[in-house]
Amino acid sequence: MPSNDEPIDAEIVEGDVIDVEFVEGETHRQNDLYQQFRARVAKWLAGKGRKNAWAEFVLAAPDFLHLLCKLAIDKDVPTADRAKLAAALAYFILPMDLIPEVVTGPAGYVDDVALSAYVISLLASTVDPAVVRRHWAGDGDVLVLIQRVLKFADKMVGVGLWARLKKMVR
Repeated sequence: MPSNDEPIDAEIVEGDVIDVEFVEGETHRQNDLYQQFRARVAKWLAGKGRKNAWAEFVLAAPDFLHLLCKLAIDKDVPTADRAKLAAALAYFILPMDLIPEVVTGPAGYVDDVALSAYVISLLASTVDPAVVRRHWAGDGDVLVLIQRVLKFADKMVGVGLWARLKKMVR
C-alpha cells in the first residue's frame, strides 16, 4: 500500500473515474464530474481543438462551472449575487444556448466561460475576493483569468451575442 508521499501508479482507462484521494492510508477513486469534464475538454484540445484561438479559455470551462457551483452555495455570498450565479449556472448546463456545445463541441463553451467570468467579476466587486479565490480549482489566479476572459469576450463570442449575454444577468 503506498504512503501519502508516494505517487500512485494507476492506469486510467477511458470511462474510468480519474480522481484519486487518500482515505485513512488507502486509495479510493471518486466518480468526479468536474474531473471528467476537464478530461473531455483536455482531450478535445489535444486533438481538434489544438488550433482553437480560445483554447486557453475553453480549458477553463470546467473550472468556471465548479466555481459557479461552489459560490452559489457559499454563505458569504449575498442572496442577490447567488441569483446571478444560479442564472449563469443554468445557462452553462442548458444544452442549447447561444453557442450550443451539442453543435460546436467544446468550442461552444466560450459563451459559457465569458458569461461565468462576467458574473463572477460582478460578484468579486461586492464580496471579498478571497471568497472567490478559496473555491477556485483551476490554475493561476482566478481574478487575473477573469480579466483576460473579459478583455477578449466580445471577440470570442461576438459583440452582439456578448451584449445579449450581459443583459441576461443585469
